[in-house]
Amino acid sequence: MYSEKVMDHFSNPRNVGEIENADGVGQVGNAKCGDIMKMYLKIEDGIIKDAKFKTFGCGAAVATSSMATELLIGKTIKEAEMISNKAVMEALDGLPPVKVHCSVLAEEAIAAALQDYKSKHGLAEDDYYEGCSGCCGGCGSHDLRREHLHDEEE
Repeated sequence: MYSEKVMDHFSNPRNVGEIENADGVGQVGNAKCGDIMKMYLKIEDGIIKDAKFKTFGCGAAVATSSMATELLIGKTIKEAEMISNKAVMEALDGLPPVKVHCSVLAEEAIAAALQDYKSKHGLAEDDYYEGCSGCCGGCGSHDLRREHLHDEEE
């Protein structure tokens, strides 16, 4: 049911914890499943130097949070904005359809932490990477998420 990578990131999560005086903090939750993710970012010269998380939820929620932090470290802000739930799922070698919402939460936690960073540093809210339509407040990939969430509700 779960890939080896999902099981590894659940059993041995990377980057668990808080970053004191984090440059960006984002918390998201899903009332439907009860998962809550909090993401912390340390950013220096536009590069994410550290990312940590605290997650209350199922194994897939922990695994997606862990993988998201791995994907973030070393990225520029623009690169981090492009990390989608699909990228998190692919890095974990997939998730069962009923757990796709966990990868969506990881994407939302990243976006919330980046938005917090931008707000704290007076960066333009509409300063998205090139090609972004801005329709969702990020990269436009949220149409994919709506489709996955809609499929789960049916």
